[in-house]
Amino acid sequence: MNNTGLEYDNVIKKCRELFEAKMADYGVSWRVLRLPSLTDQIFIKANRIRSIQELGVQLVDDDVFWDFVGIINYGIMALIQIERKQGNEEGDITPEYALSLYDKCIANTKSLMERKNHDYSEAWRQMRISSITDLILMKILRIKQIEDNECHTLVSEGVGANYEDIINYSVFVCIKLMEK
Repeated sequence: MNNTGLEYDNVIKKCRELFEAKMADYGVSWRVLRLPSLTDQIFIKANRIRSIQELGVQLVDDDVFWDFVGIINYGIMALIQIERKQGNEEGDITPEYALSLYDKCIANTKSLMERKNHDYSEAWRQMRISSITDLILMKILRIKQIEDNECHTLVSEGVGANYEDIINYSVFVCIKLMEK
C-alpha cells in the first residue's frame, strides 16, 4: 500500500536539507532573481533531464534525481518571490525567515497535491518518468507565455499554480526514482 503523504515528506526533507545547506553557503542571494530567471533555471534542469532521457547518454555524472530536487527548490523560490513581490536585495530576508516561507509554500503545494491526487487516483504512479518530464516542460512553456503577457491570463491559472504543479510532478518523479 502506498503512503504518498509520507513519501512526499521524505522527498521534501531531502530538498529542504539541500536548500538550507545552499543558504549556508550562499545566503539568500537567490532573492535577486526575477520570476523569468527562476523559470529559466527550471527549464535548464528539465531540458537536461529530457536530453539524457532521449539520448540515453549522460556525460556529466550528476544524478538526475538531484535535477528534480533542483526543480523543486527553484519552484519554491519562485513561489516565495511571488509572495514577497519579486526579488529584492539579497539581505531583505534572513535565512531563517526564508525557511519559514519554504515550509509555508510546501505546505500549500502538498495540500494541492493531496486534493489532486485524490481526484486523479494516483495516476502518476502509472506514468512514465519521461511523460512527467514532458509535462514539466509544458508547464514551463506556459509560465513563459504568461510571463510574456505580463502575468495576465484570460481563463488560465496563473504562474503560481503552474509552479506548484511542477513541484508536485517533480516530487512524484523523485518518489518513483527512490523506489527503484
